[in-house]
Amino acid sequence: MLASLRLYSIAGGLVVAGGLSVLYVARRRRKTPELRERERRDFLQQVGRIIDGTVIDVAEIDEQGSPLQLLIYTYDVAGVSYEASQDITSLRQFIDLHTCRIGLPASIRYDPQNPGNSIVIAEGWSGLRTGKIIPLAVQQAAKMQSAQNASSGTQSAKDSPASSEAEEASSRSSR
Repeated sequence: MLASLRLYSIAGGLVVAGGLSVLYVARRRRKTPELRERERRDFLQQVGRIIDGTVIDVAEIDEQGSPLQLLIYTYDVAGVSYEASQDITSLRQFIDLHTCRIGLPASIRYDPQNPGNSIVIAEGWSGLRTGKIIPLAVQQAAKMQSAQNASSGTQSAKDSPASSEAEEASSRSSR
């Protein structure tokens, strides 16, 4: 009788532990795809090796009512050619797709353990050969400023350091 009581208490403990485990797995918050992509970019930004590649296409796809922006590129690692794409929809403030030139070289960051895992642009790094990362809003403001200066013919705005820096950023992004 004592043995069966011990057996029931062990079985009851296992059932409770199993139930709590199932409850934990069911209730824990799963990472969203956007968070997983952000963590992947952060990981590659920290440990990724840099290699030369080529941007071969820029595509905008309308998927489920929201546009999806892709940067398609190729690179070679240890004699193996890779063709990859990066969803840059959440990175719109760091890149202007319309100024991205197809066929130009770019720096690609890849995972040395998994060379197929790669990026061209992240929040704090850009492999596009346009210079430093300039937020899209600054680029557009610089273009509007230079257009206004050209139409009004005023030179005073061009003499200020802030506008000359914005115009320099604009000219780099349009190359």
